[in-house]
Amino acid sequence: MLTKCCAFTGHCPGKFPWRYNEADSRCVALKAVLAEQIAALVNTGFTQFLSGMAEAADTWSALSVLALREENPALNLYCVLPCEGQADKWTASSQELYRSVLDRADSIVYVSRTYHKDCMLNRNRFLVDHANILLAVYNGERRGGTAATVRYAQKMGRKIIMIDPLTQALTQSEKTCADGTRRN
Repeated sequence: MLTKCCAFTGHCPGKFPWRYNEADSRCVALKAVLAEQIAALVNTGFTQFLSGMAEAADTWSALSVLALREENPALNLYCVLPCEGQADKWTASSQELYRSVLDRADSIVYVSRTYHKDCMLNRNRFLVDHANILLAVYNGERRGGTAATVRYAQKMGRKIIMIDPLTQALTQSEKTCADGTRRN
């Protein structure tokens, strides 16, 4: 596990009411709160950031780190990809943004070179396993990759900061041990 390391997870565009319309005021507000939370982590000494580079929340988080890195070159962005070709079916503009982030990342890690049914799950677990804290854009639903990642982080005793994508409300959980007791 990297010290002072934050991993990101969050929903893809289809889970948001605005879908791909990033000009929607709700999306603009969410991205602002996400950037504020990342800046707050930097201000408490976090310098290592892991993004799974899915569309929307993962990419927005990575872009925030890259923007902050312009003022603070000590920040590192690691892109943890489930497989090669993750963005192959995305729109041309999404693929271009994806490649531009990868080009500026400090490192790219492939959890698998080829797609298989568990590569996304393996990527999400890698993120949690290598971070002290998980920053999640999460709507509270029980199904899906973001929900599974949040549950895994809880199981692994990671501190979790959740941002509700509609209200921008923040929820924080303390680190806990496997038996449910709180630890410092």
